[in-house]
Amino acid sequence: MEEALKQSEKRFAVGEIVPGTVIEIRPKEVLVDIGYKSEGVIPITEFEDLPNLKVGDVVDVLIERLEDREGMVVLSREKAEFKKNWQRILTICNEGGTIEGKVKAVVKGGLLVNIGVEAFLPSSQVDITAPRNLSSYVGNTYRFKVVKINQERQNIVLSRRELIEQERNERRAKLLAEMMPGDIRKGTVKNITDFGAFIDLNGLDGLLHITDMSWGRISHPSEMLKVGQEIDVVVLEINREKERVSLGLKQKTPNPWDSIEQKYPVGAHVKGRVVNLVPYGAFVELEPGVEGLVHVTELSWTKRIAKPSDVLKQGEEIEAVVLGINREEQKISLGVRQLTPNPWEEAELKYPKGTRVKGKIRNLTSYGAFLELEEGLDGMIHVSDLSWTRKINHPSEVLKKGDEVEAVVLEVDKINQRISLGIKQLTEDPWENIDKYYRVGDLVTGKVTKLASFGAFVGLQHDIDGLVHISQVSEERVDKIKNVLSVGQEVTARVIKIDRSERRIGLSIKAANYTPEQLKAEQALLDQLKPGEDLVALQHAFDAADEARQAEESRQSDETKDKE
Repeated sequence: MEEALKQSEKRFAVGEIVPGTVIEIRPKEVLVDIGYKSEGVIPITEFEDLPNLKVGDVVDVLIERLEDREGMVVLSREKAEFKKNWQRILTICNEGGTIEGKVKAVVKGGLLVNIGVEAFLPSSQVDITAPRNLSSYVGNTYRFKVVKINQERQNIVLSRRELIEQERNERRAKLLAEMMPGDIRKGTVKNITDFGAFIDLNGLDGLLHITDMSWGRISHPSEMLKVGQEIDVVVLEINREKERVSLGLKQKTPNPWDSIEQKYPVGAHVKGRVVNLVPYGAFVELEPGVEGLVHVTELSWTKRIAKPSDVLKQGEEIEAVVLGINREEQKISLGVRQLTPNPWEEAELKYPKGTRVKGKIRNLTSYGAFLELEEGLDGMIHVSDLSWTRKINHPSEVLKKGDEVEAVVLEVDKINQRISLGIKQLTEDPWENIDKYYRVGDLVTGKVTKLASFGAFVGLQHDIDGLVHISQVSEERVDKIKNVLSVGQEVTARVIKIDRSERRIGLSIKAANYTPEQLKAEQALLDQLKPGEDLVALQHAFDAADEARQAEESRQSDETKDKE
């Protein structure tokens, strides 16, 4: 008996792996009989297949201690499995080999994988791209490459990424060998940039350039694609040496420009959406891949539009007329104004020369006023055609915006789209018959309309202004005209000069009571003025004439004294 016990103790040594029978399953531990003098206990956490565990099952266990304080054998199932698997793994899987395992938990720096023993999978080796959520791998079974084994510490480092890259390289080589231009392949959008998108063709990345995404206009690839999206693409070019593939998306459909003349003949009315506004015009999308340009000059027959954004908005649906097509350059010219008749085509018939027209003053400029004849059709009254007699520097002196006025058509220039109008032509030019209205020596009455440093303008009948030079106001010397005259003051003067070429009448207030002889002398002085002199020069001429007369009077006075 003693000999049998000695043999039994030799068989049950610490560190040995022995079979044991489950005799009881408790809440926190499992009782196992290994045929020793006492039963052993194993923590229940060491049984991964606990739901399937039952009394009577035989399991391999490792003896940690033959007797604890309570006289029971301390056993471990995990350590028995680890010892068996470690030897098996060293036998079948050296560094560089592959093995299957189940991800057990997330740990610092990576994942813990059960391959029979616990192995470490760094987060950088989980996949080709760094995973955002490591916990999503827990519980999944994968194949791994053994990259490092440390027998002293009994730890193993794995890599799943190297296996994936190896598989991708094999698939890439196969794809490059099989692929031909024109093939349609299924791929996944891997990355999006400003110039295009990279498509994963199941092991080989291809570039889908933005210009090959659509026949139409797109500003950024994200308008059509998103990362992770599956699409069918056309293989355009293959560079097997550099392993580069160019892909296309628009090539799956016919080029709309191939039959553009038949679809959009010149003169056809079309509808489209404004997709871009530039200073010189508006681009209108007629269909995906087909855009036409409405030049700014083709927006209106009559209005001068500075920029298209003044009348159009991006995204707006509009109608237009096809003006021209250049299929080689993929250009279509469109017009909006052609939707309505050109009012200038009928302008000559509708507004012949000499026609009297009425309308509102729409705008004033430094050189004239614009009169609205009808919607979108204006005539221009030049400042020189406002009055026969008055010198008008700016049309605002006699007109204001919104005034209802009558005018006469002077000319219609259909080519340059201009209609010239005149207001003064409504009446006869009083200077044509000036002799009927005024003669030198006539006594006239009028109101002062304007003061200048050299004299005053007096408004007479027939809308004619006469000029009273400062020397002709009084017999006494006048230094400043405003000291003796004011605007609106009524005065009586005598006509002392009529200049047809300059369309001017010279008046003299001081000569109102002159005798015919005195008037004749004054007329002689005014005759010294040269035609064409402006008003400022006129002042100097009057001054010179006045000085000459004073000199003559002084000479005659001296002669009289000598005689005496």
